[in-house]
Amino acid sequence: MPQPPVKDIAFTLKTIAGLDAAIDEGLFPELTPDLVDAVLEEAARFASERMAPLDAIGDAEGARIENGVVTTPTGWRDLYQDWIAGGWNALAGPADHGGQELPTALSAAVFEMWNHASIAFTLAPLLTVGAVEALTVHGSEQLKAAYLEKLVTGEWTGTMNLTEPQAGSDLAALRTRAERAGDGSYRIFGQKIYITYGEHDMADNIVHLVLARLPDAPAGVKGISLFLVPKFLPEESGAPGRRNDVVCHSIEHKLGIHGSPTCTMLFGEGVGETGEAGAVGYLVGEENRGLACMFTMMNNARLLVGIEGVGVADAAYEKALAYARERRQGRATRLAPSAEKSGSMSPIVAHPDVARMLLTMKGMTDAARAIAYSCAIAIDRAKAYAGRDADKARTWQERANLLTPVAKAFSSDMAVEVASIGIQVHGGMGFVEETGAAKLLRDARITPIYEGTNGIQAIDLVVRKITQSGGETTRALFAEWDETVAELSRRNAPEFGDAAPQLQAAMADLREATEHLLSELREGRNEAALSGATPYLKLFGLAAGGALLAKGALADGAGHERIALMRYFAENLTVETGGLKRKVMSGAASLAAAHDILLSEMAR
Repeated sequence: MPQPPVKDIAFTLKTIAGLDAAIDEGLFPELTPDLVDAVLEEAARFASERMAPLDAIGDAEGARIENGVVTTPTGWRDLYQDWIAGGWNALAGPADHGGQELPTALSAAVFEMWNHASIAFTLAPLLTVGAVEALTVHGSEQLKAAYLEKLVTGEWTGTMNLTEPQAGSDLAALRTRAERAGDGSYRIFGQKIYITYGEHDMADNIVHLVLARLPDAPAGVKGISLFLVPKFLPEESGAPGRRNDVVCHSIEHKLGIHGSPTCTMLFGEGVGETGEAGAVGYLVGEENRGLACMFTMMNNARLLVGIEGVGVADAAYEKALAYARERRQGRATRLAPSAEKSGSMSPIVAHPDVARMLLTMKGMTDAARAIAYSCAIAIDRAKAYAGRDADKARTWQERANLLTPVAKAFSSDMAVEVASIGIQVHGGMGFVEETGAAKLLRDARITPIYEGTNGIQAIDLVVRKITQSGGETTRALFAEWDETVAELSRRNAPEFGDAAPQLQAAMADLREATEHLLSELREGRNEAALSGATPYLKLFGLAAGGALLAKGALADGAGHERIALMRYFAENLTVETGGLKRKVMSGAASLAAAHDILLSEMAR
């Protein structure tokens, strides 16, 4: 099985995102570059040797349910036990509860490797990591003592229960209810859908984080609380005890991620062993403040969904590249002399159109990786400065806030595009399941949908994130990228081609579109601003990706390949930014006019 691209991952993490610089500044006293390399190498080995071979089995078999019991594919339970035995689940967990407390950025790099091997398997630890984050920040000391160590080590897994049949993205429509019990606990009643790993056989207990509404709660999202609802209520010894009143009713039959059970969960159906009506739950945070607690988990998950996109995109690229080097068709001009001598056909990688597709796959993947890792480093820096430098902590947290929707949406949209191009490189063989190229597209397609659709990410970016500190956080980040591009221009190396002027144009497009949106919001023209949100997010991602690849190309030891890829990205992909800027700045009127067509159909 091919290994994840360890060298590319390490270079992006250390040099482009800046982990080495953070280590040099003393922000991670226990971390050394050698330790980073050791973690990455061992993670790549585990991903390729243990995880990847079971991914196809997971896709073919899928998860199965019988009488509320969910069974994961052959070998997955043993794989998960090996995973937790290796300490992988505890990588970034708090040291006070059994974790290694390594940086989020290093954990993100390792998660890319897991997703490169199997996105369906990796969803289980992804959600557990988010549950750990939510409990660490918002959980009571009693809840932390009872649950956190088990979640950190991965002995127990976590879930996120938001969606209901009538309440998807609009959580104000949520109906699951909570009732206070006399002992300080609560009883939960309701139904949740699309719950990833809501039931499975890989761990001894499952800890559900559930949004529900109290009887006297205010209307809308201000009346939502968050509750911890375990599958089994822990005994005093900490071992799983009585079965709680929560059950998996069914699992979904999905386009992709077949090995991952996507469950419909029922709470308070009278199936538990507690002798009481309702699932026993415990408040996380404060009553009616549950959305803030859940967003702690969701923000973590959104970054890791972006990392999912990077992992599956790179797997698609490597599969397509290997096929293009082996598959022979026609005679490519570039290899004509040797082909004529041998009388053989050329490998399709030598044809310009195939090369263009592969370089687009590689460039988009590397750009998304740089954005996602930069977001993770911002999270780490915000945590490192917390409690000792409030201004720096706020600055880095706002940068993390800004980059999170871009990391999630740009990377996941990119993954679908890259996986689709991968099928095209394979030709007809890509359309059949034999090569595995189609599976990667099927798996990638969920990533723009869950953890907040990419349209919602774009709205969040425009309405909440670029406006932080009056837009100054955004402008400061743009200034850094401008300086990188300016340095590219100053060096003026022949191998850079026209990369510098193209990236300067992309950054100019991004700044102009950003100021336009900020102006629209200030003037109260929110509808016009939202009309351009999705093209703006792609514009942001292309400009950011180009600037970050330029940072890598300027680094010592970058090498010809990184420079050539940066040039390709700048001269072939960032040229889209001009058209995207026009959509942002002048597309609202035509959208409104055409929108009337859709609304008029409703009146018929």
